[in-house]
Amino acid sequence: MASIEPKARRRRRSSEEVADRILEAAAEEFELSGYSGATTAAIARRADVTEAQIFRFHASKQDLFQAAIFTPLNRHFADFQARTGFDPASARDGKDLARAYIGELQDFMARHSRMFLSLVVANAYSPEATGGIDALDGLKAYFDKGKAMMSARVGGQPRVSPELMVRVSFAAVLANLMFRDWLFPPGLAGEEEIREAIAAFVIEGIEANGRI
Repeated sequence: MASIEPKARRRRRSSEEVADRILEAAAEEFELSGYSGATTAAIARRADVTEAQIFRFHASKQDLFQAAIFTPLNRHFADFQARTGFDPASARDGKDLARAYIGELQDFMARHSRMFLSLVVANAYSPEATGGIDALDGLKAYFDKGKAMMSARVGGQPRVSPELMVRVSFAAVLANLMFRDWLFPPGLAGEEEIREAIAAFVIEGIEANGRI
């Protein structure tokens, strides 16, 4: 009679491994289903853990969202701010400065598009999950920095508030990224053409306050 091979025992995962799997699965589930549609049961299945394990690390679904999407995006924004150390008083041509900054912003948003999509959807349908996008300290720092740059360039009494202008410019770049497949069908334009068009559009808007 053939002997029965003992079933291999599953390797016990460390707490760090379990925590990482939960965060990765949560980010994927929030992206696919949005904040309202995602459930801790679905996240547990995706991570191959139990719901009890999720709640051992996170007190609520809101806390899990903050950990999986909100906190990393905030950190990425802070890194972006540190890396794009443009000086408003620089002698560089203002338009070149704006174009470089907008290019950096497009690159940043493209790298973190999944997080942005999850955050935007959650903020629209379940604002309690985010506390409002302005609660992102890194994003607030971006707005403050952009306002300072615009104020230094236009001076005087601008037609449009620099604080409003920097937010509208940010929204234009974000919208073009979020709806890229709808707005730019295949064959319409190449990647660089689209990037240049977005930059030109934003710069023209900024110039409503005077030449930069």
